[in-house]
Amino acid sequence: MVIREMKSKNIIGLLILLLMVMAVLSVFIGAVWISPLRLLSGQNPDILRLRIVRTILAFIAGAGLSAAGVILQGLLRNPLAEPCVLGISSGAGLGAASCIVLGLSSGALGLGFLPLMAFLGALLTMILVYNLAKTNGKISIYNLLLSGVIVSAVLSAILIFMVSISTREGLHSILWWLLGSLQQFDLKLVIVTGVIVTACLSASLIFWRDLNIITLGEEPAIHLGLRVEAIKKILFILASLLTAGVVSVCGLIGFVGLIVPHLMRILLGPNHKFLLPSSIIGGGLFLITCDLLSRTLLSPVEIPIGVITALIGGPLFITLLRRKRG
Repeated sequence: MVIREMKSKNIIGLLILLLMVMAVLSVFIGAVWISPLRLLSGQNPDILRLRIVRTILAFIAGAGLSAAGVILQGLLRNPLAEPCVLGISSGAGLGAASCIVLGLSSGALGLGFLPLMAFLGALLTMILVYNLAKTNGKISIYNLLLSGVIVSAVLSAILIFMVSISTREGLHSILWWLLGSLQQFDLKLVIVTGVIVTACLSASLIFWRDLNIITLGEEPAIHLGLRVEAIKKILFILASLLTAGVVSVCGLIGFVGLIVPHLMRILLGPNHKFLLPSSIIGGGLFLITCDLLSRTLLSPVEIPIGVITALIGGPLFITLLRRKRG
C-alpha cells in the first residue's frame, strides 16, 4: 500500500513537471513565431498577455472536464460516462447558444448571463436525464446512459436547428460553440469561470472517500453509513457546474472527460484520493498540449481545439479499450 502511494505521488509529481514545461512552451510558441526574448522584453505585451490567459484557460477547461468525467464515472460505476455522453455538454452548449441568439451575451449583462444560461442548461439536462432513467424510484445505469445519449441527440438537433435559422453573426458564434475554442478575449469572464471551476474542483476533492465507497455499489455504501442519495445529488451538481463553467467559455470540447480519467486509472489505479488530483492535472496537461498543436500544426491557420481532441482522443480511447480487453 505504501509503495503504491509513493508510486502515485511520483506520477503526480511527474505530471506537474510536464504541466509546467508545456505551459511554458504554450506561452512562448504560437501561430506566429516571436522569440521569447522579444516577448519578455515588453515589445509585444498584448500577445504575451493573450497567450498567458489562453494557457490558463486551457488548464482550467481540461481540469474541469476531466474532473467531471471522474465524478460521473465513479457515480455511475461506468467508464463510458462523461459530460458529453450524458448530454450535459449539449445542454450547457444549448443554454449558452440560446444566450447568444437572444442577444444576452453582449454588454455588461453578458458576463453573468452566459455562464448562468450554460449552467442552467446543464442542470436542466441532468435533471431530465436523471428522471427519464428513474424507474420505481431506482436509477438503472443502462437507462441513465441510454437517456443521456437520446437527450444529447435531441439537444444537438435543436442546436443545429438554431444554426440553420440564425443570422450570419449568430451563425458564426454558434459554430464557435460546436467546434470549441480557447481564444477568449474577455478576461473578466475567464476569471469568473476560473473561480467557479476552482471552487468545484476543491469541493470535489473532499468527496474522494465517498466516491471510493460508491464504486463498491449503493447497497454496500448504505451499509457503511453513507448518505448515498444526498452525496449523489451533490456530486451531480458539481459535475454539472464544472461542465457548465467550461462550456460557457470554451464551447463543446469532447473526449477530455473520457480518456484522461481512463489513462490516469491505468497509471494510478481506482483510488479517487489520487485519481481525482491526477486527472485534474492530466486534463490540464492534455488540453494545453492539444491547444499548442492546434496553433502550430497548420500555422498560421488555427485548427479548432475540438477537432484536435477528437483526433487524439478517439484513437487513444480505442487503444486503451483494446489494451484493457487484452
